[in-house]
Amino acid sequence: MEKQITNQNEKPLKSSTLEKKYYVNGEWKTAEKAAELYSPYTKEIIAYIPQATRSEVEEVIDIANDTREEMEKLTAYERASILEHIAQLFQENRMKAAEIISIEAAKPMKFALGEIDRTIETYKFAAEEAKRLTGEMIPMDAAKNGANRFGYTIEEPLGVIGAITPFNFPQNLVAHKVGPAIAAGNTIVLKPASQTPLSALFLAELIDQTALPKGAFNVVTGSGRTVGDALVESNKVKMITFTGSPAVGIGIREKAGLKKVALELGSNAGLIIDQGVDLTQIVPKCVTGAFSNQGQVCISLQRTYVMEELFDDFIAQFAAATKELIIGNPLDEKTDVSAMIHHAEQERALSWVEEAVENGAEIIIGGKIENDVFMPTILTNVASELKVSCQEVFAPIVIVNRISSIEEGIAAINDSNYGLQAGIFTNDIQTAFKASKKLQVGGIMINDVPTYRVDQMPYGGVKESGTGKEGLKYAIHEMTETKLVVWNQ
Repeated sequence: MEKQITNQNEKPLKSSTLEKKYYVNGEWKTAEKAAELYSPYTKEIIAYIPQATRSEVEEVIDIANDTREEMEKLTAYERASILEHIAQLFQENRMKAAEIISIEAAKPMKFALGEIDRTIETYKFAAEEAKRLTGEMIPMDAAKNGANRFGYTIEEPLGVIGAITPFNFPQNLVAHKVGPAIAAGNTIVLKPASQTPLSALFLAELIDQTALPKGAFNVVTGSGRTVGDALVESNKVKMITFTGSPAVGIGIREKAGLKKVALELGSNAGLIIDQGVDLTQIVPKCVTGAFSNQGQVCISLQRTYVMEELFDDFIAQFAAATKELIIGNPLDEKTDVSAMIHHAEQERALSWVEEAVENGAEIIIGGKIENDVFMPTILTNVASELKVSCQEVFAPIVIVNRISSIEEGIAAINDSNYGLQAGIFTNDIQTAFKASKKLQVGGIMINDVPTYRVDQMPYGGVKESGTGKEGLKYAIHEMTETKLVVWNQ
């Protein structure tokens, strides 16, 4: 998940074409101070981002709270139409939206374009679910004392949703919070990641063109300590939906009081490769799963456990395919891997590799920084207690260890504080069923990498990977309150 980057220097806001404003109540606002936003790849200043104060955030929360009734009056048809319009605007601005992601996050264009395509789908799914938001009939007379009673439930919006989002998918993971919030009839205050506010501000430009009531969607930029704490501690905010690190998520949970909290936190996703499978079909999936977006994906393939009969062959094919990756400028559509989100994160990743090597791990490929890019790295013979194995690496690093049985692989994946997604490649149906029952994760991919995700599926983990489910239908349920109505006839 997102590692919070807070190294920007706040300075008085100066007039500049790079000066940005935050979006509140359909208006663009300035702040007294701004933070320099740097390109992770070129290291150049790309914008000055306003840093809202605590009192300014509280004013935004008041506006969102005051807009609740207007938002609640929208019909399901109207909410769906707004969401469909957002999807249409993304389609019309697909290249521009992808370029913004690529510039501010150094995500290679091929993956940034893929993210926008998924974002379009996500808003479309939200539009569809807005029309399906219903309660259920309760069979009151099934109880001895239920005769002559008629019962049903209504799903009502919570009110103000505080959304705190990460840098690694600055449009699609935002869509997973904004889309269901609108579908359910809530208002939103969005705090985007400090490194990727430009995508959120571009979303505001698009939403401003729709029929969504002004004040129902707001974007406030600034530090997590200021903006995030104001959202978490406000009694007017009825739910916090957060994607980020476990440490921050646990802190949110502790401060949130009785408000709803949905947390998508860390992961060190594991994969088992059984004997008898076709490695030529599997290796390309592993390369994409491990190294897309520089490994900065919540369910990036981090730990791979290969049956010893295939181990040497897998390592050879995996390393050969990894060497073919194109390293360079994220704006080049041929690029596969570019700079990580911040040089400090690259140095951290390097130190974790060095720790692993000092403790007996072997570097198959990579393990170094070249031209300010952390190179795709494959390690083997890695002990389970080392950081590259037991913590979330969030870098283009994958470990590959040999196993002698499927049970050993399952035990290795379960030996973790995390449990978001896992995968297994096998031709044996009994082995697949065993893995589906025994793996302690929120989602299991049979014959696929754990990095697989489509946006309508329920997505969320166990242990320190978080609480609650994303995926439009499931997130909408998190963002509504079930009210029971019983008629005595």
